[in-house]
Amino acid sequence: MKVGLKERWGIHSNWQLLVIFWVFAITGSASVFVAKPFLNWIGLSRDSFPLSWWSGWVYWSFRILLIFPFYQILLVLFGWLFGQFRFFWNFEKKMLHRIGLGFLLK
Repeated sequence: MKVGLKERWGIHSNWQLLVIFWVFAITGSASVFVAKPFLNWIGLSRDSFPLSWWSGWVYWSFRILLIFPFYQILLVLFGWLFGQFRFFWNFEKKMLHRIGLGFLLK
């Protein structure tokens, strides 16, 4: 038997589901947007890497690694702003436990 997202996540209305989707979309875009200025701020702009074949890999690896923690923080922040803090806080705790970072919440 298939279980829908509303049942799986314990959501009661379509409006709440729509708000949750908005939060996921805004958070993804915002975390990508914030990573570039942060790298520039700490001195790791794209121009600070030499023009060689590996420099792009290093820069983008740093940027992608930074997106992950920004996403985690912004997910809870935007969830709170949109009135869904409890859902996103529980979602965040479950996700961190699944990837082996549950010790951060103790």
